[in-house]
Amino acid sequence: MCCEAQFLQRLRERGLRLTPQREMVLRALHEVDSHATAEEIYARVSVQSSAVDLSTVYRTVELLQDLRLLSTIERADGQRAYELIGVHGPHHHLQCRRCGRLSRIEPEAVQPLIETLRQRYGFAAEPDHLVIAGLCEACREREAQEAQSAA
Repeated sequence: MCCEAQFLQRLRERGLRLTPQREMVLRALHEVDSHATAEEIYARVSVQSSAVDLSTVYRTVELLQDLRLLSTIERADGQRAYELIGVHGPHHHLQCRRCGRLSRIEPEAVQPLIETLRQRYGFAAEPDHLVIAGLCEACREREAQEAQSAA
């Protein structure tokens, strides 16, 4: 696991330790392909051990967020979902507000925005994970067709 060493180092810096429960949550996050809710993480961990409850998962994901190792998005259904930054590196998403589809975009795509924020507003943005809401192409086309049908 690529971010386990970072997690361990940052825990030690705070005087905390890598418990077996934290390690299981971290491992479960490594196993998911994309973002996972706390409940989905818990479902993976509970197969391994009954020593981890849902509150432990929530506390661990909060800790991972505090350590800037975990990104969070709010899905179209209103649930929060988490993804390890260390697995995919800093990256960003476009999220369709209609169908909920996430499309990954690389950091270079938002670099002009970051530069504009610095130049125009004097703000040094450091986005590890940025989610831009809008409409995907398919949903835009669907809305245009619906508008034509209604007219």
